[in-house]
Amino acid sequence: MKSIRLIFLLIVAAIPAWADSLPVEARIEIAMNGDHRSDANIERNAYRHPVGTLTFFGLEDGMTVMEIWPGVGWYTEILAPVIRHKGQFIVAAYDVDVPGQPDYRYRLQKELLSKFSANPEIYDQVAIVPFSPPESASLGVADSVDLVLTFRNTHGWISDGVANDIFAEFFRVLKPGGALGVVQHRAAAGADPMVSAETGYVSEQAVIDLASKAGLYLEARSEVNANPRDTKDYEGGVWSLPPGLSLCREIASEEGMAVCQDNYRSIGESDRMTLLFRKPME
Repeated sequence: MKSIRLIFLLIVAAIPAWADSLPVEARIEIAMNGDHRSDANIERNAYRHPVGTLTFFGLEDGMTVMEIWPGVGWYTEILAPVIRHKGQFIVAAYDVDVPGQPDYRYRLQKELLSKFSANPEIYDQVAIVPFSPPESASLGVADSVDLVLTFRNTHGWISDGVANDIFAEFFRVLKPGGALGVVQHRAAAGADPMVSAETGYVSEQAVIDLASKAGLYLEARSEVNANPRDTKDYEGGVWSLPPGLSLCREIASEEGMAVCQDNYRSIGESDRMTLLFRKPME
């Protein structure tokens, strides 16, 4: 394993020419193991399956790709080098000019921008669109994006009452024939989305209904991010699982915290739907 990692690091170190002759799938695998990523983020590849996820969503060279609310940039670390010189990559990030948002949004946006400025050889071509609906609700020019990606955000939009407007904006910004890829913590079928969203989970049908209402149709589903060990009934919601382990942080003794963390780590990260939607051709 160490020798394989070393090969990856040597290839990634060959930027700017490292991606020129390689197919997208190979570039994703190199980027997700790149030395620009922390060990903790690389370890999460086993749970987030970037190769399977992004190839299922149809990522190709020449695309204009938009990632919605990248947070501190787990997927951005992969997408930016893969798309660099091969297409256009846009992140729709928190609009820090909108007052009154949760504090973490301002903090995460600052961390994201620091990452970009510290690594121009990776992020110099990334465009940023400020996006904090409803106050800052435009993703840009209509019919301009080939692929919109959102990872584990839909529950928050439902809780905040902006999900319908956001999915409508996805439809507006996508080109005819363009695609929306959604990864989301998956609630049990029939779960009330307004209730389950508070725990971080949303049913597949709730997401399908949001997309359908916006004018998108479901093209395909994948189980690449499924986890049958996730029982979805934790006191602290999805944040009880790795990487958050929120309930374990409340345990006073180091021994008790370690046992708690081991228990939740044995489950792994959440069970997630992976859905591909399409905007109809005009």
